[in-house]
Amino acid sequence: MKIKLAAHFLLLLAFSAFMLSEAETQLKPHAIESFTVNYIQKFGNCTYLVVIKTSCDSKNFTRDRISIAFGDAYGNQIYAPRLDDPFTKTFQSCSSDGFQIDGPCATDICYVYLHRSGLDGWEPESVKIISPNSSPVTYDFNTSAPNEDWYGVNLCQIHPPPSPFEPSPPFPLNLRLLLHLLLISIAFPDCSGS
Repeated sequence: MKIKLAAHFLLLLAFSAFMLSEAETQLKPHAIESFTVNYIQKFGNCTYLVVIKTSCDSKNFTRDRISIAFGDAYGNQIYAPRLDDPFTKTFQSCSSDGFQIDGPCATDICYVYLHRSGLDGWEPESVKIISPNSSPVTYDFNTSAPNEDWYGVNLCQIHPPPSPFEPSPPFPLNLRLLLHLLLISIAFPDCSGS
C-alpha cells in the first residue's frame, strides 16, 4: 500500500511540475506580428509613470528608437511613439529611465509591448508601470528586443488563438488540471488506505 501511495505522490508531483513549467513559459516576452496601435481614446485621461530598466548586457548607450504600448483587457491602450533621446542619454546600460505618459484611464494593465528600431541592439531588462487605477506591475524582459517588431508580454488572455494547423484550442490550465485529477482518481480508486 505504501508503494502505491508513493507512486501516486510521485505522479502528482511530476504532473504539478509540468503544469507549473508550462504556466511559466507563457509569461516570457515574445514578438507579435499582428499587433496594431489603437488611437481610440476612452473616457478620462490618466498619467502613468513608466520605468524602463536597461540590461547591463546592453551597449553603453543606444541610438535605437524605442516605442511602448500597454493597456488593459477592455481596449484602453496607452501609446508613446518615441521614448528615446540620444542627446539626454536615455537607455544607457545598467540604468533606469522614467517617463510620464498620458493616455486613456485603464483598469488593470495586462500587456506591454516595446518596439525597437535601429542597429544598436538595445536590451531591456524590465518595464514597471505605475497606474493611478491599479497596483504597479513589472514585466521582465531580460533579452534583446528584436528589430522592427513589437515585442512583449500579454497576460490579458492566458492562451493565444490557435494557429491554423491546430485542430482545437488547448484546455485552460484549471480545466486540464481537474481533468487529470479526475483521471487519476478513476485509475486509482482505492487510495484511501483501507
